[in-house]
Amino acid sequence: MAKRDYYEVLGVERGASEAELKKAYRRLAMKHHPDRNPGDKAAEEAFKEANEAYEVLSDASKRQAYDQYGHAGVDPQMGAGAGAAYGGANFSDIFGDVFSDFFTGTRGSSRGGAQRGSDLRYTLELDLEEAVRGTTVTIRVPTLAECKTCNGSGAKKGTSPVTCTTCGGIGQVRMQQGFFSVQQTCPRCHGSGKMISDPCGSCHGQGRVEEQKTLSVKVPAGVDTGDRIRLTGEGEAGTQGGPAGDLYVVVNVREHAIFQRDGKHLYCEVPISFADAALGGELEVPTLDGRVKLKIPEGTQTGKQFRLRGKGVAPVRGGAAGDLLCRVAVETPVNLSKRQREMLEEFRGTLQGDTSHSPKASGWFEGVKRFFGDV
Repeated sequence: MAKRDYYEVLGVERGASEAELKKAYRRLAMKHHPDRNPGDKAAEEAFKEANEAYEVLSDASKRQAYDQYGHAGVDPQMGAGAGAAYGGANFSDIFGDVFSDFFTGTRGSSRGGAQRGSDLRYTLELDLEEAVRGTTVTIRVPTLAECKTCNGSGAKKGTSPVTCTTCGGIGQVRMQQGFFSVQQTCPRCHGSGKMISDPCGSCHGQGRVEEQKTLSVKVPAGVDTGDRIRLTGEGEAGTQGGPAGDLYVVVNVREHAIFQRDGKHLYCEVPISFADAALGGELEVPTLDGRVKLKIPEGTQTGKQFRLRGKGVAPVRGGAAGDLLCRVAVETPVNLSKRQREMLEEFRGTLQGDTSHSPKASGWFEGVKRFFGDV
C-alpha cells in the first residue's frame, strides 16, 4: 500500500516551520494515541503514520532527502537512503521531545541546578495605633542562608562537585511507560547534574545553613489585617547560585480595648447615663488623635449612632480618611440609695398612663396587641 505524503499526513504546507510541524504532530498524537483509543486499530495506525511523518520532517537532513526524492529518499527498502523512517527511529526520543514540556517545562531548563530560594512568610502583630499611624519594627526571621564555608557549593573546601552517575550530568532521567516517554528531575542530584562526594562539614553538603536574620521593616500608615509587605531577596538563599526568595510580612492587627475597625472606619460604644440620655448634654469621647466633645440631644435612645467625620483611618493605598462612628448605650443606674429610689418611684408615677414619653414602647405594645388579636 502506497504511503501518503508526509506533509499531507501532518496537515501542513511544504514550507512549514519546525514549530508548525511540532504543533501539528502534537495535535494528531494526542488525538490518536492508543491510550486514548484502546483497541482501535485505525487510531493506532494513524498514530504510527503521524509519528513516522514527524520523525522524518523534524530531521533537517531527512527532510531535505524527502523533499528531493520523496519516500525513496528516506526508506532504504525503496532504494536510496538517508535512513529508515519509522522502523529505525527511536520512538521514545521523538515523543519525549515533543511532549517533554508538558511534564518538565522547557527541555534542559533544569540543567545546571540553579534554583531560586523559597519565599518566606512572617506574621507581624501590631497594635491598632501602630497600624493606623505606621511604624518601623525589627524582626528576627529563621531562614536558610548560603553557607560561607563552601560558598554554597556544598563541597568540602578544596574540592568540587562531581558529575552525577545516575543522570550523567543532565539533571534529568527518562521514564518509559508504553508509548509515553516522560522526563523528570534526577532523584539523586535533584536536577543539578552534580554529586557531592566530599561534603562540606558546615552545611553537610546542602550548600545552605540555618540562621536567624534580623531585619528592619517599615510599616506604612493605614495597614490592616491581611496586608502584606514584600521584602525582595530576604527569603531563603537559592541553590547552585540561584537567586534568593522573598520575605512576605503579613500584618495582623490586635483587638483594641475601645475601637473596632472595619476598613477605613472605626466604631466604638459610648455609655451614657439615663439622665444625660433624657435631658441631653455634652460628652468627651476618645479618638486616636485625642478626646473630642460630642453633643447628645435630649431624648437620645440606646443604639443611636453619631458620626465624627475624618476621625477614622487613612487607607494605606491613598484616599480620604474614614469616620469614627460612636454608638450610644444608655446605662441603667445600679446600687441606688434610698433617696434615689424614692425619686425614681416618684418619677415613674408621673409616667403612668402617659405613653407620649416612650415612643418605642408605645409602638411595640400596639404591635403585640395586633399580633394576639390576629391569633
